[in-house]
Amino acid sequence: MRAVVALCGVGIAAGLLLVMDGFRPTGHGSGQRRSRLASWIRSPERWSRAIGGGLVLLVLTRWPVAGIAGAVLGWASPDLYGGTKQRQAGISRTEAIATWTEMLRDTIGAAHGLESAITATAATTPEPIRAEVQAMSADLQREPITVALQRFATRLAHPISDLVVAALATAANGSVRDLAELLGTLAGSARDEASMQLRVEAGRARMRTAVRVITAVTVLTVVGLTLLNPRYVRGYGTPVGQVVLALIAMVWGSSLWWLQTMARFRSPERFLLSTATGEVGS
Repeated sequence: MRAVVALCGVGIAAGLLLVMDGFRPTGHGSGQRRSRLASWIRSPERWSRAIGGGLVLLVLTRWPVAGIAGAVLGWASPDLYGGTKQRQAGISRTEAIATWTEMLRDTIGAAHGLESAITATAATTPEPIRAEVQAMSADLQREPITVALQRFATRLAHPISDLVVAALATAANGSVRDLAELLGTLAGSARDEASMQLRVEAGRARMRTAVRVITAVTVLTVVGLTLLNPRYVRGYGTPVGQVVLALIAMVWGSSLWWLQTMARFRSPERFLLSTATGEVGS
């Protein structure tokens, strides 16, 4: 009977994950979601946390559903308790794009052409995007500037960089009269977005803290009741109790996922897409 309950719990958890994935937006971001899902599956950290969390709760409670819930919680723990470095890295890249755009604006007047300006700024570009700019500078030695710009936009995969690339590609075709002024405007937009991300990050830090506190208190309460007062939770050890516990875990997990989604910063969608011909399009 426990095996049947465990299988039911696995099916419920898998169904919940599929429903959650179905609420995500579709479109050209589906490829990014597939790559992210693949990285999740290949992540040894997630697997170790899932196995560790499932085994700990299974040993302490002897409930199959609790073990499955612990495994799911361990798998999602990097998203619930981490992500600070990634968010800070995103803000740093936005600021670096703004700085590099300003460097281009200041260099383009003294350099002989757009390609020369890009090459001149490659060595002094801010660290978060230096590798991408240096790779574009190397591409300019053997490819047309439009192809090099497309590769640069693909490497950075940032909405602000798409605006800069679009301006540079238009300028390369001779359709921009005052590129320096346009680059200055884009640099200001990039800095405004970085400031907005900092404000949003500060405003949603309280919600992320609430998610961590709710998760920790709930897990400690379940473990404490199981160890200190097993008669109080003895009903959950029956097959019907396991089904009820599975429903409770689903509602609790959905609430945590909802709170975490509300606390997540959603960057604007990119408008430049990779094409088969390697041209910059919108």
